[in-house]
Amino acid sequence: MIKKEMIAMLLAGGQGSRLGVLTSRVAKPAVAFGGKYRIIDFPLSNCINSGVDTVGVLTQYQPLRLNTHIGIGIPWDLDRNVGGVTVLPPYEKSSNTDWYTGTANAIYQNIEYMEGYNPEYILILSGDHIYKMDYEVMLDFHKKNNAAVTIAVMPVPIEEAKRFGILITDDNKKIVDFEEKPQNPRSNLASMGIYIFNWKELKEALIKGANQSGLDFGKHVIPFCHENNCPMYAYEFHGYWKDVGTLDSYWQANMELIDLVPEFNLYEEYWKIYTKSEILPPQYVSKSSVVEKSIIGEGSSIFGKVYNSVIGCGVTIGENTVISDSIIMNHVVIGKDCEIHKGIIAEHAVIGDRVKMGVGDPVENEEFPHIYAQEIVTVGEKSQIPDDIIIGKNTVIFGETVSADYVEQSLPSGKSLIKAGDWS
Repeated sequence: MIKKEMIAMLLAGGQGSRLGVLTSRVAKPAVAFGGKYRIIDFPLSNCINSGVDTVGVLTQYQPLRLNTHIGIGIPWDLDRNVGGVTVLPPYEKSSNTDWYTGTANAIYQNIEYMEGYNPEYILILSGDHIYKMDYEVMLDFHKKNNAAVTIAVMPVPIEEAKRFGILITDDNKKIVDFEEKPQNPRSNLASMGIYIFNWKELKEALIKGANQSGLDFGKHVIPFCHENNCPMYAYEFHGYWKDVGTLDSYWQANMELIDLVPEFNLYEEYWKIYTKSEILPPQYVSKSSVVEKSIIGEGSSIFGKVYNSVIGCGVTIGENTVISDSIIMNHVVIGKDCEIHKGIIAEHAVIGDRVKMGVGDPVENEEFPHIYAQEIVTVGEKSQIPDDIIIGKNTVIFGETVSADYVEQSLPSGKSLIKAGDWS
């Protein structure tokens, strides 16, 4: 019988609606990040760097790009005869066929997969965080304390604690209580959504809670374990960890990569981040171009000026175009004489000549103020913007737009132009 000490279950089915049009055609874990990676590369790389060689990836929303990216796991050395990486979408059963309705429901629907490895421990991960963590050290902590459940936590400023699930511990880091987004937090230890369970206790909690609507770890499984006096401990993590769930946090995390001394270093030899890479030629930087404090992906051709930006793979930037404080994803084509400030331009978009983005005074976005904010201009995947268009701040464009879509060749600050797809 196959026996694995610990296997990982990676939750990667989320839509990530707070990323707006960036996730209209792709699951959040498959969104490009850092010039050549996708968000899911970080937990997958953590697994193989930590010696965890069996990973189930639970997909649901827009899974095609994610499935293609993961493939059989070759970039992460997860193409194994026993274990390796397995993509686990919802599937039709003889009865009770369901979409995944909650984080724990997704795990419950894959009990058979986990049982196949006869594990002692199950590591639960989220597919949409940027961080490096050695899960083996967390497992050692779990064993040392004879825990049934260990939850990774991160100290946060107490004034921000009400945004998180907060754990209250004793002096030995044993969890004595927890609060979900409390108004008056009693602790600053925020749950990172990373758990190690003893398989026996997890299986019992999943089966007992199977009929709960939207079975969730924070709302159902953790309280069940707590009520049944399972020993639960908080593993404190002090490294870099970023939830890139909003456009602003996504933009900030990319910008932090290009700091002179980056807090999150992509270039460390001992903890590499692996990804599926296209076969592309080297970058080309022309005689008249300028590149300062930027990441430039493979196969990109730079004829303009790039400042403080993250440029993906296979991007073309035309002559006399100035890009600043922006994220340009893979295979974007930008014409000549453009000015782009604080833009996020998704994959395969085409920007015409003499387009200006991020112009004028900031105005709150009229339709989606909670998404398009912080003066960012967001352009969705495969969108097209014609020549000579002026675009304000806190704006979004999605679809193949033409001059007639713009009033007097402009999209003022706070406006949205969404032509393709029905999303919210």
